[in-house]
Amino acid sequence: MTALTGESPVVLPLRRWRDPAAWRTTVDVVAILLAAALPWSTSLVSILGVVLLITMLPHLDLKAFLRMLRRPISIAPIALFALALLGTLWSDAAWGARLYAVGPAAKLLVLPPLFYHFERSQRGVWVFVAFLGSCVLMVVASTAVAFDPALALKPNADHGIFVKNYIDQSQEFSLCAVALAYPMARFAGERRWPLALLMLVLMLAFLANMVFVVTSRTALVTIPIMLAVFGLIHLKWRANLLILLVALALGATAWTVSPQLRQKVATFTDQYQAYKEDRAVTSIGERLEFWRKSLHFLAEAPLIGHGTGATRHLFELAASGRSDLSSGQVVGNPHNQTLYVAVQWGALGIIILYAMWLSHLLLFRGDGLVPWIGLLVVVQNIFTSLFNSHIFDFHEGWMYVMGVGVAGGMVLKARLQGASFPESTAS
Repeated sequence: MTALTGESPVVLPLRRWRDPAAWRTTVDVVAILLAAALPWSTSLVSILGVVLLITMLPHLDLKAFLRMLRRPISIAPIALFALALLGTLWSDAAWGARLYAVGPAAKLLVLPPLFYHFERSQRGVWVFVAFLGSCVLMVVASTAVAFDPALALKPNADHGIFVKNYIDQSQEFSLCAVALAYPMARFAGERRWPLALLMLVLMLAFLANMVFVVTSRTALVTIPIMLAVFGLIHLKWRANLLILLVALALGATAWTVSPQLRQKVATFTDQYQAYKEDRAVTSIGERLEFWRKSLHFLAEAPLIGHGTGATRHLFELAASGRSDLSSGQVVGNPHNQTLYVAVQWGALGIIILYAMWLSHLLLFRGDGLVPWIGLLVVVQNIFTSLFNSHIFDFHEGWMYVMGVGVAGGMVLKARLQGASFPESTAS
């Protein structure tokens, strides 16, 4: 091949090394692989995240990147990481605990590079296709494990869990199921029935797995909210009314035929009653205790909190001398994103967190598949963070970073070109 082109084996690699297009393609491939790996592996995602940043360096336009850093969508996540780093200075926790608590915020630093790269890339949609395809494979694996638990890679895994856990899996499936509503509606409106039917089948596959195999309480709460957001933004009131009636009918049917769904919903009241009446240790009871204590910790240091990594030590002090099990639990995470931030960094942290969410919500104004995906990722993260700290959890945090970063860059590119996303993007 080199003989035909007249280039030596040394010249061609050097030319590739200096070619910005080759490096952009490399970054695209790494991002696609990261999205595909996200439902399956944490270690591979960590490795690919580092590789992603390294491969961006050779073709980085420093001036353009610095302009990106000055945007509110970039300032807020950087500020949240900087606050986590500075918070180590006034924390009473051991230095090992302080530095360990900085780590979960570090992934937010990947957002500005993703905005920068996918403002220039042509392959952002393939990142979402890779994630969707990987989740479809996970549906197959989860269903297989439900019939034969011996197929699970994870020892002593929950029912229907091939790898990871039911919370992560439910986050993936609920995001994909609701995201598919947009292309399905567009294809149906264009009378492209085969594609609309394909979107419907995939959506039902995700929902069926959650109804009959395994789901989380958080997903049960957030899916109706995400569907309501879709209806209010993209559909007329008659279509919303029809969807509501269909959803009620499907919900009643699922409730009738799915013991798994009834059991999961029943845990809301059963666990709450066990906690209130018997002070039993239940998942809901623990959360209520975590939230009550966290509000007390916030009142003690309302402005800048107790510092990075201080949460576990505060719970240890609060648990000392308590005889009932529900009040004696010690955690480093109160299972609420606002309280997770508030205990460590006070009102200042809350302001920065909410500013980040707001700036990212405003980024995805407008119609089109890509703005819809970005908006949905942010909305899901906000509402699931009522019951978890998903920005700083590994799996859900990377879902947020990749979803917002890739979609955000694509939206910025469309606005720079003075164009909107064509409906054919859904293809």
